Amino acid sequence: MSVVPWRRLSLPGLETLRTYQRRWLPSDIGAGLVLTAVLVPVGMGYAEAAGLPAITGLYATIVPLLVYALLGPSRILVLGPDSSLAAIIAATVVPLSAGDADRAVALAGGLALISGAFGVAFGLLHLGLLTDLLSKPIRIGYLNGIALTVFVGQLPKLFGFSVDADGVVAETQAFLAGLVDGATNQVALAVGSLALAMMLLARWRGQSALGIVAATVVTTIVTAVAGLAAAAGVDVVGPLPQGLPRLSMPSVGVGDLTVMLAGGFAIAVVALADTSVLSRTFAMRSGQRVDQDQELIALGAANVGAAFTSGFPISASTSRTPVAEAAGGKTQLTGVVGAVAIVALLVVAPWLTTNLPQPTLAAIVMVACTSLVDIRGLRRMLRIRPSEAGLSLVCFVGVALVGVVAGIFLAVGLALMAFFWRAWRPHWAILGRVDGMKGYHDVTRYPEARQLDGLILYRWDAPLFFANAEAFREAIEAAVAGAATPVRWVVVAAEPVTDIDMTAADTLEELLAVLARDGVELRFAELKDPVKDRLRAYGLLERIGEAAFYPTVGTAVDAYVRASGIEWVDWEDREARGSSSPSSSTST
Repeated sequence: MSVVPWRRLSLPGLETLRTYQRRWLPSDIGAGLVLTAVLVPVGMGYAEAAGLPAITGLYATIVPLLVYALLGPSRILVLGPDSSLAAIIAATVVPLSAGDADRAVALAGGLALISGAFGVAFGLLHLGLLTDLLSKPIRIGYLNGIALTVFVGQLPKLFGFSVDADGVVAETQAFLAGLVDGATNQVALAVGSLALAMMLLARWRGQSALGIVAATVVTTIVTAVAGLAAAAGVDVVGPLPQGLPRLSMPSVGVGDLTVMLAGGFAIAVVALADTSVLSRTFAMRSGQRVDQDQELIALGAANVGAAFTSGFPISASTSRTPVAEAAGGKTQLTGVVGAVAIVALLVVAPWLTTNLPQPTLAAIVMVACTSLVDIRGLRRMLRIRPSEAGLSLVCFVGVALVGVVAGIFLAVGLALMAFFWRAWRPHWAILGRVDGMKGYHDVTRYPEARQLDGLILYRWDAPLFFANAEAFREAIEAAVAGAATPVRWVVVAAEPVTDIDMTAADTLEELLAVLARDGVELRFAELKDPVKDRLRAYGLLERIGEAAFYPTVGTAVDAYVRASGIEWVDWEDREARGSSSPSSSTST
């Protein structure tokens, strides 16, 4: 049994530092300061969306940026709190913390540690392929469900009141009840709406980052000058705790471990998928190649760092990475500058957030959620492949109704079931020759295709394994029974067959016996050597006979013509070229 080799740890940041060009420095510093203006309000907003104190959003930004600068393979990728994770964190942490803010922070740190450990392990063991568990339909449905979950959760904050409910349905009902009962704070709603309008206008003009900064600054100034916190009851963030977070080990009780492990794994899969896609996208823009396993290690290590500094799980940011790029960032020094600037804010000027309105943070998160929604992708699936659109919608409903953590496992389960179903009942075809076309083709698509009396060319478009072996056998038996003339040979065009397991081998042996009783020989064309080695190990190769295997469908047909004495006039070889044998072109 082969063992997956452990990956050797590398430090791409040191290589960047060694090759750093002095002319990049002004760009990196400037981009880092611009990035900071976005990192602060967005990080705090996502912390609130995750059910955590706003300050933890800054704690979860500082260390991940520094860790990724050292370990990350991408020169321009920003890590931090992300909207796609906020709902998973809230769904895991809020029920377990029971309203205790300190316990919620501790649990969030434990969640970051677990998801980070998964990420590092995936990278070290070269398991980046796990991110492929989320197919595009599943990802679209999942992210649409996440967007709805987070959006609904922020509505009460935008309207200036709070609700005690969990889940999209319960939160919607509680929000509507609050509206009916007159719980809306009109001034808070006006402030949040102003922020919302400014950001949407900026996005329409292609200046999303500027919109976030402007909305934050303007609404904070308005709230401070008008004294809206005291005079109108507008909820504000207040001054931040001065100084840096204490290093501490996240505390997770044994009773919480099952839920935390499930949430941590779900976060790891989503974060790794998001980060892999984003890093590849920006690498292609700059002509780089990004090592995906190193990407997983860097992301996992960044999450571990956040865990020990009162942070929570983070991912690559689809909103802040473009800000860094557009501001002229050249390397990860941009992120380092952003982290240092946040540290300066916490140490020197924590009072800057005193009048930052909570409705503004809610508006920031709500606008960010709209970037997760992919209606165009869903419409495209409905047009091209409705079954995958249905899968996406099921995932969306699952996330919205049964919860985010359960929804992600439902999504992965549905993806695997869809794959299994396609392999369980794969496409198969009887092949024939079509005048004017090379190769051998499906007679149901080409009714004019010619077949030789006594010969069935049968193509099976999947590996042979325990779930589909009986279907393989039944299809061949049905083809033999339904043939217009007595069948002498069945030739399996086996190029798509990439594996044969033991159950399928036993079924194949039974099929050989059934066909032999009827005087039918089973033969194979284009079977791959590794699959032949499997048959040899099962003892079937000797039973079938080495002579029953042909390199192409054409040579198998040629052998049948010689063995049966039936004349086979091939349009291409005999008529066009005068050849004495049929073509050996492959099937399609």
